[in-house]
Amino acid sequence: MTQDLAAVEAKATFAKSPIGESTLDLSSYAKERGVRYFMISYTDLYGSQRAKLVPAAAIADMQKDGAGFAGFATWLDLTPAHPDLFALPDPSSVVQLPWNKEIAWVAADCVMEDKPLAQAPRVVLKKMVAEAAQLGLYVKTGVECEFFLINPDGTAIYDTKDCAQKPCYDQQALLRRYDVVAEICDYMAELGWNPYQNDHEDANGQWEMNWNFDHSLITADRHAFFKFMVRAIAEKHGMRATFMPKPFMNLTGNGCHAHISVWDKSGEKNAFYDGSDDLGLSAQGYNFLGGIMRHAEALAAITNPTVNSYKRINAPRTTSGATWAPNSVTWTGNNRTHMVRVPGKGRFELRLPDGSANPYLMQAVIIAAGLSGIKNKADPGKRYDIDMYQQGHLVTDAPKLPLNLLDALRNFDKDAELKQAMGEEFANSYVKLKMIEWNSYVSHLTQWERDNTLDI
Repeated sequence: MTQDLAAVEAKATFAKSPIGESTLDLSSYAKERGVRYFMISYTDLYGSQRAKLVPAAAIADMQKDGAGFAGFATWLDLTPAHPDLFALPDPSSVVQLPWNKEIAWVAADCVMEDKPLAQAPRVVLKKMVAEAAQLGLYVKTGVECEFFLINPDGTAIYDTKDCAQKPCYDQQALLRRYDVVAEICDYMAELGWNPYQNDHEDANGQWEMNWNFDHSLITADRHAFFKFMVRAIAEKHGMRATFMPKPFMNLTGNGCHAHISVWDKSGEKNAFYDGSDDLGLSAQGYNFLGGIMRHAEALAAITNPTVNSYKRINAPRTTSGATWAPNSVTWTGNNRTHMVRVPGKGRFELRLPDGSANPYLMQAVIIAAGLSGIKNKADPGKRYDIDMYQQGHLVTDAPKLPLNLLDALRNFDKDAELKQAMGEEFANSYVKLKMIEWNSYVSHLTQWERDNTLDI
């Protein structure tokens, strides 16, 4: 809720390698830093992080050939008959765990038979980054990863004293969780992420921690590591961290808002900026936004990828008084009740994604939709400045966001342009596996059904 890229843009520094190219030798890195083990990690289509723990003595071979996995054993569209899947570590992403210096985490690209696995999320993102680069465009994003700190069995928030009706920015609750929040923030600072604020969010037990925006691949790697780190530190303190979109029906859900801007290769010129425009957006910026609006009903299948996601989007009013989540495809100026807002010059915020979004696929679909908008000179449509929570019923010409995961998947499957942009192999695999997830959900007998149907 609190990210303001304008406040950090002037002093932001960006990595020199926006598409993950690096000559770093991981074996030398281990010797210099006292690393004993590497976690070679990849993210599957469900957003689950998979890893092998590799001794530093073996990392030279792994950097060359990759760590072997049975792909069918994770959420990838593979069978037991497929050849070995190799996770090839990208040394530009390596992170020495601040809480355990003996271990280094490194993001990996999935390879099979010496070719990138087209359905693998990080491979999909790198494809989109490369396509944008061919147009001289470098997408930079920041994410707002909201999460709850709950008890280990997942039934309630951890802090029983955190019970205010409007708990957002609660000072006392923030101080009670100083142990966890400060530890994570210190680690982000140590890693060079330039964290700049932390706060208690709108729901009881909910938190948000902000760090600087950067190239989309770097942001995705940091997003993936952040989720891993937050869960690890929460466990260390006897808690459980969840990024689940709507873990408690009466409380505001976990969003993962993305702040988006596009730059030239030097990183010095913001292609979205036009000081003469009312909102500070260039024609290209409006076209990129137009692509997001045009494909919103389909991209929701990726930015909101779980059954639970649609309990956040279509939620009734929470105890705090607002859901802070959109339910219609609308955009605005600095107004948080819409799917997209333009809070500052040269950028916009997509408020649709939630905490279950795959860090890599979320970035990939944003770029895919945005590039579509630029290529087709898409118009974002009418700007609305009303309070959508109070007056949304007056808007009759804006599409509604999907009511459930099935609708979102059907929308994505019908969006031929978006599927082609992200890759047909990926798109088909994603829809296939997510339909399995949906069918598993609808085959489950719920207590609601028993309560409302037993006596009919």
